[in-house]
Amino acid sequence: MEILQYIFGGIITFLLAFVVGMTFGGTRRKIIARIQNRYGPPIYQNFIDAFKLFSKTSAVHHGAMHYMGPAFLMVSSVVSLMFIPILRDGGWFPNLNFHGDLIFLLYMMVFGSLGMALGAGQTGNPNSAIGVTRGLAQMVGYEIPWIMALVAMMIQFHTTSITGLMDVQLQSGTWNLFASPFAFVAAILASLGMFRYAPFNIVGAPAELASGPASENGGKYLFTMMSSHSVFAFVKLTLFADLFLGGAGNLVELLIKTFLLYMIPVLYGVVNPRYRTEQAVRWFWGWPTVFGIIAIAYAVWST
Repeated sequence: MEILQYIFGGIITFLLAFVVGMTFGGTRRKIIARIQNRYGPPIYQNFIDAFKLFSKTSAVHHGAMHYMGPAFLMVSSVVSLMFIPILRDGGWFPNLNFHGDLIFLLYMMVFGSLGMALGAGQTGNPNSAIGVTRGLAQMVGYEIPWIMALVAMMIQFHTTSITGLMDVQLQSGTWNLFASPFAFVAAILASLGMFRYAPFNIVGAPAELASGPASENGGKYLFTMMSSHSVFAFVKLTLFADLFLGGAGNLVELLIKTFLLYMIPVLYGVVNPRYRTEQAVRWFWGWPTVFGIIAIAYAVWST
C-alpha cells in the first residue's frame, strides 16, 4: 500500500511540476511582451507548443547518444523532483528525502546538462558544439557560488538534509533568508545562471546559434527538452523556497513563494542584454562568489 502511495504521489508531483513550470514559462513570455509594449502570446501558449511538438515526428538521425541527450535532461529533472519536499507535511506529494540528500542533489542537478552535452556533441552541428561549450563554461561559473551557499548552510545548521533545514526554520520561526542572508544572496545570484534567461542565455542564443544544443532536435525530442526545462524550473524554485523561505504548508503558499522567486531572474533578464561567455563567468566569479565566501565565514563565526 505504501509503495502504491509513493507511485501515485510521484505521478501527481510530476504533473504539478509540469503544469506549474509550463504556466510560469508562459507567464514569463507574457510579462516580457508587456514590458516591451507588445501584446504577447497567451499564458497557455507553452502547452500548445509542447503538445504540437509531441504530435510531430523527426527524420533526423545522429545515433543513439543524440537521442539520449533529451532523456538525460528529463531523468535529471524527474529524479531531482522526487527528492525535493513539495509541502512540509508531505500529503499527496511524498518524496524520497534522506539524510544527505542536499549533497545528492548537487550531483543530480548537473547530470542532465552533462548528458545533453554528450548528445549534442554527436550531432556534428557546430551550433550545438558551441552552445555546449558555452553552457559548460557558464555552469563552472555559477556552480561555485551555489555550492558555497549550500556549504555555508550545512556548516551553520549542522545538517545536509532539506527537511532538516526546513525543520530548523519551523522551530526557530525565522526563515533562512534572514538567518543566513549572505548564503541567500549568493544562491539567488547563482540562480540567474541556472535558469539561463537573459543576460545568461548564451547557451541557446537563438539569434546566433539557432538554439544551440537543441538545433538538431525536433518533434518529441524537443517536447522532452521543453518539458524537462519546465519541470526543472519548478524543482529549482521549490528547492529555494524550502531552503530559504521555510517551505510551504499548502499549494497556494507554494505557488506564491515560487512565483516571487521566479520573477527575480525574469525581471533581471528584461533589463540586461546578453553577456558573452567570458563576461558571464567573470560575473559569477565576482560578487556572487564574494557573497559565498562571506556566507561561509558568517556560518563558521555563528556556530
